[in-house]
Order: sequence, then C-alpha cells, then structure tokens
Amino acid sequence: MPYQPIDNYGVIGNMRTAALVGKNGSIDWFCLPRFDSPSVFAAILDDTKGGYFRIAPATEQVTYKQVYWPDTNVLVTRFFSSDGVGHIEDFMPLDRSRSTRTALVRRVRTARGVMRFRMECRPAFNYARDRHQTRILDRGAKFHSRSVTLALSSSVQLVPCERGAAAEFTLEEGQCAVFELFQLESVSGPVPAGSSLENGEDLFQRTIEYWRAWVSKCSYRGRWRETVTRSALALKLLTYEPTGAIIAAPTCSLPESMGGTRNWDYRYSWIRDAAFTVYALMRIGFTEEAAQFASFLDARCREMDPDGSLQVAYRVDGSHDLREETLDHLEGYRGSAPVRIGNAAAGQVQLDIYGELMDSMYLYNKYGTPISYDLWVYLRRLTNWVCAHWREKDDAIWEVRGGPQHFVFSKMMCWVALDRALRLANKRSFPADWRSWYRTRDRIYEDIMKRGFHATRGAFVQRYGNDALDASCLLMPLVFFVSPTDSRMLQTIDAINRSPNQGGLVSDGLVFRYDVRKTHDGLKGTEGTFNLCTFWLVEALTRASKEQPDRLQKALLLFEQMLGYANHLGLFAEQTSHQGSALGNFPQGLTHLALISAAFNLDRYLDGARRLRK
Repeated sequence: MPYQPIDNYGVIGNMRTAALVGKNGSIDWFCLPRFDSPSVFAAILDDTKGGYFRIAPATEQVTYKQVYWPDTNVLVTRFFSSDGVGHIEDFMPLDRSRSTRTALVRRVRTARGVMRFRMECRPAFNYARDRHQTRILDRGAKFHSRSVTLALSSSVQLVPCERGAAAEFTLEEGQCAVFELFQLESVSGPVPAGSSLENGEDLFQRTIEYWRAWVSKCSYRGRWRETVTRSALALKLLTYEPTGAIIAAPTCSLPESMGGTRNWDYRYSWIRDAAFTVYALMRIGFTEEAAQFASFLDARCREMDPDGSLQVAYRVDGSHDLREETLDHLEGYRGSAPVRIGNAAAGQVQLDIYGELMDSMYLYNKYGTPISYDLWVYLRRLTNWVCAHWREKDDAIWEVRGGPQHFVFSKMMCWVALDRALRLANKRSFPADWRSWYRTRDRIYEDIMKRGFHATRGAFVQRYGNDALDASCLLMPLVFFVSPTDSRMLQTIDAINRSPNQGGLVSDGLVFRYDVRKTHDGLKGTEGTFNLCTFWLVEALTRASKEQPDRLQKALLLFEQMLGYANHLGLFAEQTSHQGSALGNFPQGLTHLALISAAFNLDRYLDGARRLRK
C-alpha cells in the first residue's frame, strides 16, 4: 500500500512504548516492549517488508477522520461510507492494577448503518530481519519469532494470511469487535482467550480515567488550553515510566529531506531534550515527571566518566550503547535511505547539555523538590568539568558531523551551567568552588560578547570566526544571558527574521535552524524549517516587546500561523517541508515543549498589555 504522509498519523502509548496509527486504520510503527526495542510493525519505513496491523472498511469508497478522545491519548479513527459510519478506538491500557505487560487494544464499532471490515495483522519482527511462525487459534493467533512471541486476542474468528492473520467481519449499528495484541513471555505461554466486549470496555474506561486524571493537574488556563494540553499529552507519551527517561521522539529514520540521507534514530533520552521537557512540564503544573527525570539523572551521574562528564544520550533503561547501524534491507520512507538505528551522536562532545541540565535542576529545586546533597556532589563535579572544558570545540546542539567548532550556543550554555550552579549553591548554601565558578562564568560572558557577536553582520552568529546565523541564538534572552531588549539581541532577531534571500533564516514565518549552504555539517542535501526554532522566534519576539510593543502582535500572528502547521490532531514532526508537510521524526518532543513555553509567555505578555490599555 502506498506510504501515507507523516502527518497522517496519530500516536498512542503507555509510557513504555508507542505506536503510530494512520488515518486509514493501519498501525505502521510499533516497537516492543520498549521505545528503543526492535520494531514489530515498520511499514512506515518499508511498505512492502515492514509489517503492519490494519483495520479498515472492506470497500474503497470511504472518507477518513481522526480525533483524540477529549483530554486523553485514546485515538479514534472514523470511517464514513454510503452504507454507514464506523470507527476504531485505539489505545494502550493504563490500568496499574493489571499486569504491566504492554498491550495494544483496538475496538471496532459501527455507529450507523452497517459496515464490513477487514483486519490484517502482519508483523515483521526485528526491523523485518527475523522470520516468524503464525498459529491460528480459537478467537486468536500467535506469532513466534526467535526473539519475541506475540499473541493476538480477537472477538472474531481469524484466518491465516501471508505473514500473519486476517479476518473479515460485518458489524451492524451498535455492534463491536475487539482485538488485543500483547507479548507472551514464551512460545509455550497460555493460549490467548478471545477478547470479550466487557473486558474491552473496562480497559477503555480505565485508560480514559487515567489520562483525564493526569490532565487535571495542568495549571495552564490561557488562551490556547486545548493546544497546550495536547502538547503536554504528547510529551507525557515520550516518558519512559520505569526509569524516568524522556525520549526525543518515538520513531527512527523519518527523513528531514525527502529521498535524502538525513535520517536519524530519536528513540533515546537526550540530556538536552529531557531537561527542556522537564522545564516545559513544570511550568504548567506537572512536577512528577521532573522528579522521575531527576532520579534518572541521578543514576546517570553515578555512572559518569572518570573526568566528570556525561554522555549526550542514553537508552531508556540508562544503558550507554547507542551504536549506529544502517538497515540496508529496508528502503526507507518513500525511498529515503539509509534507515538508521542507534545514534552515533551519543559519542559526540556537546558542551551545551550541561547548561540545560543545570537549568532544569535549578528549576526543579525551586518549584519541585529540593535536591539532595548526594546529587549536588555530582552536579558540582559536572560544573567543575565545564570550568575545565568550556574553551574547547564541540559538535553542539545540532549534532553536526562536519567536525567540532567553537559554537556560540555551546559557549552560552556553559555560561548557563555556571550561572545556575551558583544560584543553586547560594539558594541551598551548598559547598561550591565559588571563586573559580564566578571567574569562569564572567570569562565565558566576555568571550561570547567579544567573539560571538559579529559587528559587521550586526548579530550573534553560529560560531566564532564566521558570519553564519543560527536560530539557537534566539534562546539567549530565554536563558537570561542577555536582556530581551538589548540592542545586540534586537539586531540578532531582526537579522534572523529575514528571508534566506536577504541573508536571514525565515521563510514565510517558518525558521530554518541554519543555512545549510553556509554551515559545514558533514551532510548532503537540504532540510525543512525547524518547528522548534519557529517557536523560539515567537518567544524572542514576545520578550522583546517590552520596549517595542509592535513585536508582540508579530509574535501572536506568527504563533497562530505556526499552529496551522500541526497535523489534524495537533501534533508536530521535527520539521516542515517547503510544501508545508511534515518531515523528520514524529511527534517530536522539542517542538511541543517549545510550543508550551511560547504559549505560556505570550499569555503573560498579552495579559500585561491588556492591563496597560485599561
């Protein structure tokens, strides 16, 4: 079946793994039992070999629509035909009184008239590298590979099909069929009983209750409540509950340029992304996730390198091996090869991660739970490491593969690491290397002002000795490195907020992270605009409006324009193509956390402007 657009998908999950469900009723991506486990369904990366779990009307004249059950991550896919209206409710149960096994439940209903459905479950284990055996049972099936055994429990009788099991069934108005897919501990495990309608209803209600109870903790009451809530729900799906890890995205190798080679695996926990996520969730009342990540971080600190440094990214269980490899037997999304799993960026030096980490710990200590002395001892070691290494080159936030450089953003985040460590030590009266930290913090600041601001260009630039712009500089006022109304910052915003033809990074309001023609990132091809960076521009304009009120209106218009690039469910991928479609891994955590932050600050400034007008 032809590939669907990336933004045709919704996502469901259980804080252990996630699945992508297309508008056509096909689950085309699912890893088991964890986010970073090998895939069971991967049709999104190869529509012939990848495997899928599809339920759809057995007719061609169908209109599709997808929505989330309000305030939940339960996905509803509706089908409209001349004979009737049907829908699928897809979810992963979250009843903590049950076994913690990962299950995927699909409830099929006919709401009006009559509809005939066809179900096909065709797994392709271990990224379609492992063969499997299918055994049809009474109201169920087993799929056994050398590494994983799956059971499909069904309320209708199944028949064998190529590489899996299938069924055709007719539902009249009000009738329902239930399918539950789950992992068995062994091939000799108990035979799955046919899924009962009562059990499906119970799981559905308990899952709805879980999500609504979680959403009720949200403190955001601003203008974009539904949008912010959806972003928070998406971020929650990216948390790995057993350890507190937070992944960047639940997919791998979805391309940043169609047919190109910029395809990466984001199913891991980056220190940077997780720290940003903690910050965004804490701002709107979700402190439990911050506590869980602090626990994950504490465990990683106990494994830090002898010199006091941390790895850039980890697996969700905290292990360090992210060895990168290509899957040459898969063609990639619409021919975008290679398909990569693992991520070599984990072995890079990225100095900025210490700034994001210390900022999140400072905020967690302030708004969550005071950190322990034992954790402080590790954070102090990290801070001392920054003092010793901030002058070095690195690969920076964008994980370039063109060789280390003196990136301005990395230097700035080293300053943030020192600044937040000093604030935290002062707040808690922790022992610290005060003189060294103060002296280093000030040296970094002076160095950036001298070498990071390009006088001729009139802007902070990407790296020392070069005049290329970089959208990461938009974070300077957000981390309190400079005043949002500092003349240097205003010039930088204006320089970035021009079209690429005029030397800027903005195309119709959408922001490129950098100009690939001026940045030697070691990669071929082009890429789309970075959704994260557009929300950074919104927030930079918002904060700059203190002195220039017209910038607030520009920020508002840009924010609402950007919301129009979300998919039908309010989800964002990493990038937006020149044609306005989604590119890159999906949904992407950094985009949604930046949306939350931009909405939060826009509300504050708009409310302040309204009070001034009264």
